[in-house]
Amino acid sequence: MKKILLFLSFLIFVSFLTKAQYTKDIKTTRILFIFDASNSMNGKWEGKKKIESARKILIKLVDSLDKLPNTQLALRIYGHQYAFPPPVCTDSKLEVPFADNNSQKIKEKLNSIVPKGTTPIAYSLQLAGGDFPPMKNVRNIIVLITDGIEACDGDPCAIALMLQKKNITVKPYIIGIGLDMETRKAFECVGNVYNAQNENEFEDMLQVVVKQTFNKTSAQINLLDTYGKATETNVNMTFYNKKTGELLFNLMHTLNKNGNPDVLYMDPKIDYKIIVHTIPKTIIDNIKIIPNKHNIIRKPAPQGYLIVKQQNGNEYRNTKFIVRESNKKETLYAQDFNKPEKYLTGIYDLEILTLPRIYKKGIKISQSKTTILNIPQPGLLNISMPAKGFGSIYVLKNGKQEWVYNINGITRETIYLQPGNYRIIWRTALAKKMDLSQIKNFKVISGRSVSIKF
Repeated sequence: MKKILLFLSFLIFVSFLTKAQYTKDIKTTRILFIFDASNSMNGKWEGKKKIESARKILIKLVDSLDKLPNTQLALRIYGHQYAFPPPVCTDSKLEVPFADNNSQKIKEKLNSIVPKGTTPIAYSLQLAGGDFPPMKNVRNIIVLITDGIEACDGDPCAIALMLQKKNITVKPYIIGIGLDMETRKAFECVGNVYNAQNENEFEDMLQVVVKQTFNKTSAQINLLDTYGKATETNVNMTFYNKKTGELLFNLMHTLNKNGNPDVLYMDPKIDYKIIVHTIPKTIIDNIKIIPNKHNIIRKPAPQGYLIVKQQNGNEYRNTKFIVRESNKKETLYAQDFNKPEKYLTGIYDLEILTLPRIYKKGIKISQSKTTILNIPQPGLLNISMPAKGFGSIYVLKNGKQEWVYNINGITRETIYLQPGNYRIIWRTALAKKMDLSQIKNFKVISGRSVSIKF
């Protein structure tokens, strides 16, 4: 037996994102009503037929929406063409397509229908995806009103997931009457479930949901420094639909003229996940957006600067160093010499891509401070060979030699090397015996050049 249920389901195709997008980019709001005219709507609710109560509430809502600018309405009805039994699970039809000023047609159709058939909710939702003609700069909404659960073995939750994969954001509001726990749980996968005790309460809930849909909900992202103040800024934030993984939009975090985080407008019907592109990234995914209020989203993101400089000269060009979190292998960033970059406060390890490479561990980044690391000025090695050959350069440390660089297939080369003791091993390509390899040791001094000739 069907449970008595009236619910309103909002499927938002294109959400309003920022103030500019809401007031400027989104030109039109289109609302498709899916109305239940199945046989069960002849049942009684508070002394009259459910179809009468639902029809009255929807007509009143259509009248109020008709007064809003840049709003188009449409009506799809199911369960009204074929009598039950038997169930006809394709009984769903777009009766009034989208158009300007068509509220009278919708009201006339609602007043003329007679409940007859079954309840193909999933099938109607599936068809609803094609009821919106292609149009730019719109916000598309589906409002579904019914008195019962799916009766055609369809799966509204699966259809909702399918619509999500088509870049439709689903955040339904379900308003029910006297729902038991089992029925309420059946709709949790579809959205937020409310339980009205009477017709007036249902209408009040409906008005609240409509207000949430059309009113702007503001928010600010407070990126907190070490002291808990919202001073961090000038970083990109990527907003995702947490439920579907869909990328929604990007914004550069900004402080306004008063030094406070700038305001953006967010759709309260979406569960957001925000990636703040600090280094390393900061993730905000426990966001609760309260409709029609100014929401403050706080996240610690204290940062400082790091710069690597060369002492006494500027020989290194286009040289980078790798930054990793302390004792981790993943590369966070390959940073240029002499250019500052911001990182979250903490401890980092550096791999500086000089010859030979320089490794620095335990580099501390502090709030709003610049950590400067100086490396020695390199020396210059000039190599001259009589013919092309094969060779390698090694640095000598603690009685061992460590590979630094290969010099294969050339006759001349200039190489910047860090100060230290080195060894070069080379053999001409014409020689066919290993014992013809030549070995020379040399020393590199900062700011000076040394020449090796074979």
